[in-house]
Amino acid sequence: MAPPIRPPRPPMPPGGTSLPSPRGRGSAANIGGRFDTWQRERPAEVVEADRLQREQAPDDTPLLPDPRTELLIDTARSVLTRNQSPDLPFDRSINPYRGCEHGCVYCYARPSHNYLGLSPGLDFETKIFHKPDAPELLAAELAKPGYACAPIALGVNTDAYQPLERQTRLTRRLLDLLLACRHPVMLITKGALIERDLDLLAALAAENLVTTAVSLTSLSSELSRRLEPRAAAPQRRLAVIRTLAEAGVPVGVSFAPLIPGLNDHELEKGLEAARRAGAAWAHYGVLRLPHEVAPLFEDWLARHAPGKAARVMAVLYDMRGGQRNDPRFGHRLRGLGHYAELMAQRFRLAHKRLGYGEAPHLDCSRFTPPAVPRQGPANPQLSLF
Repeated sequence: MAPPIRPPRPPMPPGGTSLPSPRGRGSAANIGGRFDTWQRERPAEVVEADRLQREQAPDDTPLLPDPRTELLIDTARSVLTRNQSPDLPFDRSINPYRGCEHGCVYCYARPSHNYLGLSPGLDFETKIFHKPDAPELLAAELAKPGYACAPIALGVNTDAYQPLERQTRLTRRLLDLLLACRHPVMLITKGALIERDLDLLAALAAENLVTTAVSLTSLSSELSRRLEPRAAAPQRRLAVIRTLAEAGVPVGVSFAPLIPGLNDHELEKGLEAARRAGAAWAHYGVLRLPHEVAPLFEDWLARHAPGKAARVMAVLYDMRGGQRNDPRFGHRLRGLGHYAELMAQRFRLAHKRLGYGEAPHLDCSRFTPPAVPRQGPANPQLSLF
């Protein structure tokens, strides 16, 4: 049987060259999206000038201006998103934000910025949309007569505890509503800001209404800083696990994404460190490269791990049947082939040896719909009592 034909290499960022990232950003440029009818190009003389500047500058010198984060309004009509994916342990979710300031270069949500007419590159991590009336919209949906209670996953597409949450407090307002309604919620984050809401989380946990998970990619601060420039450092995330566990809040760990040749050797050590910190369950996922994430990640490899780039991409292509990405249910999180089987076996052995269990089943029996006065369909006022 002939081996699968590898598709053409995805285009690099504008100008066909790897640029240095602005300080604290994962992307180096605003690449075009798959819906664009045009592409950005950098003149050859600008490309050459950048190359000379990089050669002459000291190491770690930021060569591009740091683009400021913009907070924009998302005028969504609803906030509850449904899914029927067998890969996920929930069928509904809320994302208070579109885009994420953490800047993780591998983020599978990056292509969603295309739907806003923006780039999955720097735009995704600098132009953040928020839903200021998210709690009111959620209250209206929970109050509908036909609503059937089931756990809501909060912030699974983009992090609900990214830095801008300090300013907007959207996630806290949503948790406050869910606690008042006795509605179960599931959280996953790589931000330390979750500790701010320990009072609400502890109250939810006391009634079996919440599970939390911390995403851990590496124990190396250097690698984490380059992959996830504005997320909490690895040791800080372990401290978050410890804080949650000590407060009686159920917490697990997600070792993801697993990247061959970069962090796969840390799988067991990462799971062990999280278990010591208090994580009660664990799962993992292999790197996905949907749509524009592929060229962004290849460019990141060219800038930060050029000696490993060819090997990393070869294994990733092999795991996806010769393609950049395999979106099929049952395969997209684990992959195919010998490497995927090896990772699954290593995870199972570590999971058993370290005594990990399963996430608790949350209580849906005491849900009380909020009372929403009829004041028109737009921006209803919330009344919980």
